[in-house]
Parts: sequence; structure tokens; C-alpha cells
Amino acid sequence: MRLPDLVLFNVTVVVGVRWLAVAARTGPGSITLWIAAVLLFFIPTALVVAGLSKRYPEEGGLYVWTREAFGPWHGFLCGACYFVSTLFFLPVVLLYGLSIAAVAFGFSQDKALMIGLALAILWSVAILNLLGTELGKWNSDMGGIATILVGALLIVAGWSAWRHGGSATPLRNLVPRLDWEKLNFWSQIALGLTGLELGAIMAGEIRDPQRTIPRAAWMSGLAICAFYVGGTLALLVLVPSGQVDIISGVMQAAQAAGTRLGWSGFPLLIALLILATAVGAFGSWLSGIARLPFVIGIDRYLPPAFARLHPRWRTPYVALLAAAAFTSVAIVVMMAGESLRGGYQILVDLTTVTTLFPFVYIFAAGWKCGWRVSTACGLGVTALALVVAFIPPEGASWLYEVKMIGGCAAVVVAARMNFQYALRHRK
Repeated sequence: MRLPDLVLFNVTVVVGVRWLAVAARTGPGSITLWIAAVLLFFIPTALVVAGLSKRYPEEGGLYVWTREAFGPWHGFLCGACYFVSTLFFLPVVLLYGLSIAAVAFGFSQDKALMIGLALAILWSVAILNLLGTELGKWNSDMGGIATILVGALLIVAGWSAWRHGGSATPLRNLVPRLDWEKLNFWSQIALGLTGLELGAIMAGEIRDPQRTIPRAAWMSGLAICAFYVGGTLALLVLVPSGQVDIISGVMQAAQAAGTRLGWSGFPLLIALLILATAVGAFGSWLSGIARLPFVIGIDRYLPPAFARLHPRWRTPYVALLAAAAFTSVAIVVMMAGESLRGGYQILVDLTTVTTLFPFVYIFAAGWKCGWRVSTACGLGVTALALVVAFIPPEGASWLYEVKMIGGCAAVVVAARMNFQYALRHRK
């Protein structure tokens, strides 16, 4: 991948259109939270990822950084948490894109059709990435371009609607509200700004990674910050914050914009672009995360099959196929007996903590390498996000904490058992 490819890759994997609706739902104070998170989490992440990428330019990213800083077990635990969180995150990406298309085209209650479409897209993208990065990168490029277009169109529509009719949500008070039922969103803001570290995992696929990764982080960072702040403002202008749906809120805004601007085709255009962003993000995450078990397999902490490259296409085909198979099962299991909303929320809950936990290791490795200010800011935000992630979101029961604590404990125990087994069989 060259610099433009990595910039679009970063935009694709970091930006989540779904977070705009969640942010708008919490009110104008979310704008302040986005800006604070960018300054105290995203920029420190970019600085630390850039620094660690220069120091350890080899493939494996956060696994290698943690292994070198704290030893093999911590590297394995960091990599395992990140890998597991991504496997749960991959269905979220597809289900969100399809849920938006469902709202736009009117088949939102047809669960069997949704599962069928998700599996068809999943395996098409998996095969494309199996054939090599040269082909797979076009999927990422498509997702990045579609993401930028979604943000630009929403911002322009929101600005035009504000000029001609004012804001649907009063924007006078930008102080975040300490609403217990909405504190869970604070962790999702941090989650919505993760993804820069994924490019470093693919360092072996990037031309001149020591120069390209830091430059791409800063270039894509500007677009990402503009998307979140501008996109959330656009939703608040177009839809009253109390009426924003956390799944279909972007489509509510698109429909409102179409009505206010007299363009009936605007919602369909946004829906198609969001589906393209979902497909691009899914392919990018699938391709990137497959390199993690590949590197861990080379270190012999996973079965040797994970360290194999396809003899013709030179891709980690075992890891790719394993991730695609797991995601397929997760989609079917999570949707069984659940509504689309219920299946989506379960997957989001399972992703949050296991995604944020590896950032403790990333920032701790940065601290050990001497980047004290950046890591102090990043660790502080990460710790706060991990705490509030255990606060039940709106409408959740006490089983939320049981599920979160049990799920996290299961990941750590399984990782330790696998690591001990690997140690015994490496001798």
C-alpha cells in the first residue's frame, strides 16, 4: 500500500458512521466530548502509533510493541484481546450497513434476508482479500471515498438546512450532561476513534512503513476529526436530539434533509454510500486483523497453520478464512432469536472493553519509550472509557454488567490457557 491507500484505509477503519447517531442522541454536549477525545485520545494515539511504528517497523504492530516492552505473555494477551474484539466487531460493521439499507429500501424486518446478504458480502470480501493486498486495497479505497462523501454530504445538507430554517436541536449548551443512562456513550467515543493502530499491524504490506504510517496518520486524522464533529452537528441541526435513533439516526437526518431541501433521492444516496463504507470497513478490518495471528503464529504461540502464506497469493489464508468463518457463525448466532436492534447491541457491547484494553498496553509501551505527555493523556482517557463502558446503556438491565465482566474474564482465561499450552509445546 502507498500513502494514498493507507490514508483511505485509516479513514475506512477509524470512522464509524453509526457513532454519529449515538453522539447526536446524547445532545449538543457530544460535540465537546468529540473535541476533547480528539485532543486527549486520538492525537496521543497518532503520536504513539507513529513513534512505535518507527521504532518497531515490522509486521504485527501492537503485538510486537507490547511483546518488546513487557514480554511474550503481555504481547499475547494484548494481541488476543484485540483479535477477539475485532471478530465481534466485524459483524457489527456489516449489520449496521445492512440495517441502514433496510431502512432505506423497506426490508428491515426480514431477518433471513439480512443474514443471507451479510454472509454473501462477507465471503465475497474475504475471497477478494485472499487474492492479495493489491486487490484487497481497492475495497479499502472504495470505503474511504464513500465515507468522506457521506460526511461531506451530511455537513453540506446540515449547513444548508440551518441557513434556511434553523436547527432542530438548540445548540446553546455544549456542556456534556452527566446523565447516568448516557454515560456509556463516553466509552463509545473513545471506541469510535480507534483504528489507526490497525495499519501498523500490516506494516509488511506498506511501502516504506517508517515514513508512510506517521504521515498517513496525520493526513487521515484531519478528515476523521472533521467527519465526527461536522457530522454530529449536521444530525443535531436536522433532527431533534431526543428523537435520534441510535441505529437509523443517520437515515432520519438524511430523510429530514431530503424533505427540507426538496431532494427525495438524498436518503437513498446516503444509504448506498453507507453500505459501501460498511463493505469497505469490513474488508479492511478483516485483512488487517488476519496479520495478527499470522505474526503470533510465527512466534509459535498459535498453531503453525496460522503462520502459513498461500503459495500463490502470499496472503495469510488460514487466518483470513478462520476470521471469516468465525464472523459467519457470530452473525447467525447473534441474530438467532433477536431483532436486528438486539443483535446489533449485543455485538457492540461485546466489542467495547476488549477493544479498549489493548490501548492500555499501547500507551504503556509509549510511556516506556519516553513519550510521557501523550501516553499520560491517552491512558487517562482509556481508563475513564473502560470504567464507563461497564455502565449499562439506555434500556439495558443489570445483566449487562454480568455479560461484560463474564465476557472479559473468559477472554483472559482462554488467552492464558492457550499461552501456557503453547509454551509447553514450544520446547
